[in-house]
Amino acid sequence: MLAVRGIYRGREGMWAWLLHRVTGVGVLFFLLIHILDTALVGFGPELYNHAIGLYRMPAFRVMEVVLAGSVLYHALNGVRITLIDFWDKAVKWNRQLFYGEVVLFFVLFLPSAYMMLRPVFFGGH
Repeated sequence: MLAVRGIYRGREGMWAWLLHRVTGVGVLFFLLIHILDTALVGFGPELYNHAIGLYRMPAFRVMEVVLAGSVLYHALNGVRITLIDFWDKAVKWNRQLFYGEVVLFFVLFLPSAYMMLRPVFFGGH
């Protein structure tokens, strides 16, 4: 039990813990906004279409990339946490698992972010 408590005291474990909470709250915030904007359809198609049109603005595109990164990090970190919870030896590998997660995050996120932001910076749809 002592080794498990030591994971979240600074360094990689603390960053993983903090980022997991921040990304979780960010995804929750998005879901609340999504529920509200979808509810606008009940007030007429003009209001709904106006709200959806806002999402095509460059600032919203950037926030969409942040959302995708948040979901990806949260999911990858959830897998790391599950490994630690169900595999006793994973506690000893926490640091390596975290750095592996970070590398995998960037390998998956950077091409996705490029594809999502390409229309904002280079035109097109």
